[in-house]
Amino acid sequence: MSQFEIRKEDELLRFTLMDGQVRGMLLETTAMCQRAADIHNATPVCTAALGRLMTGTAMLGVMMKGPGESVTVTIKGGGPMGTLVAVADGGDLRVCCDDPKVTLPLRADGKLDVGGAVGHEGRMSVVKNLGMKEPYIGQCELVSGEIAVDFANYYTVSEQSPSLVALGVLVSGDAVLKAGGLLLQPLPGCKDETIDQLELRSPMFADISREMTFAPKEQLLEDWFRGMEPVLLERVPLRYRCTCSRERMERALISLGRRELQSLIDEDQGAELGCHFCRSTYFFSTADLQALLAQAERP
Repeated sequence: MSQFEIRKEDELLRFTLMDGQVRGMLLETTAMCQRAADIHNATPVCTAALGRLMTGTAMLGVMMKGPGESVTVTIKGGGPMGTLVAVADGGDLRVCCDDPKVTLPLRADGKLDVGGAVGHEGRMSVVKNLGMKEPYIGQCELVSGEIAVDFANYYTVSEQSPSLVALGVLVSGDAVLKAGGLLLQPLPGCKDETIDQLELRSPMFADISREMTFAPKEQLLEDWFRGMEPVLLERVPLRYRCTCSRERMERALISLGRRELQSLIDEDQGAELGCHFCRSTYFFSTADLQALLAQAERP
């Protein structure tokens, strides 16, 4: 029996190993990946790609502690899915892509061809909004398009923090059976024998979503790191949540400027704006646009 309380909801477990030599995160993201699949009516390969990206972004999101801080991860790999974008505000996640309807044959090993859908000739960019005038922007070349390796490469190249990253989404038709991820980062002063232990155990994490179908995440944390003194520090709830609103859309329209607003009034007799993350639509009549134009013309 696990020494940790077992919970079934989506959440991130922060933990340490070997008296603080290694910091880690273990995530279950099944429900929010299902929500993303439902919103975007995504095919299995696109569900897997969006789920992996969202899970990896959640790891960065929980590191943002200040009010109003957020992180946006964008992948442009040149694949048929186009641009993929995930945003995290703490434990609140949302994701989208240009084309969630891509279908591809399975790989030779029988797995979904996420790398083929995403592409691997491009870049991953990470924008951290820290509440200051200028955001932090980190970029690195894509390694495989399979996303987990690309996140590991980002940590190593842009944050100088060598990391082990495992991401997985197990899909059957329209259903997400299990989704999750693991991040391990040796800290300064970590002993070589500790790193050796992590490398020896790494094959256990390779198919993380399938492993999570056999045991709860708390049990896996205990089993995978037996003898390495896992200490659970924090649980962070995770959920799919879009922050769009009519007020935000109004601000976006005002930001277009007076000339563009006047053009929408004269030529289009209204405007309809859609949210890429939740597929909500907002309609603005001519009268609505005239009111926004009046605001835009104020000093």
